[in-house]
Amino acid sequence: MSNYELMVIFTPVLSEDEFKAAQKKYTDFITEAGGTIAHSNPWGLKSLAYPIQKKTTGIYWVLEYSAPTSFNEKFKIQMLRDEQVMRHMITVLDKYAVEYNGRKRSGVNTANEKVEA
Repeated sequence: MSNYELMVIFTPVLSEDEFKAAQKKYTDFITEAGGTIAHSNPWGLKSLAYPIQKKTTGIYWVLEYSAPTSFNEKFKIQMLRDEQVMRHMITVLDKYAVEYNGRKRSGVNTANEKVEA
């Protein structure tokens, strides 16, 4: 099992219920394949850097999960078939990224700041 981070940009015309249903659909898809969800973070409606499908905003969602490596190909196909998904990106997380994300969620200072005496 490897650790992954998924970022999805959904179309901005989704209602709150449709957005939650889409999140549930993908989290269920991961757990049914034997994966586990580490953290889900819906960012909400944000402006895009450039128009995608003639839209200037999108609903962002970031998901951290663990799954078998063979699972991602099926997952990508599922995302490409969904008309609600404008863009998606799956990133493999190494042990340092997992540790960093855990510290960031718990509120520990993650910046490397110089302490002045």
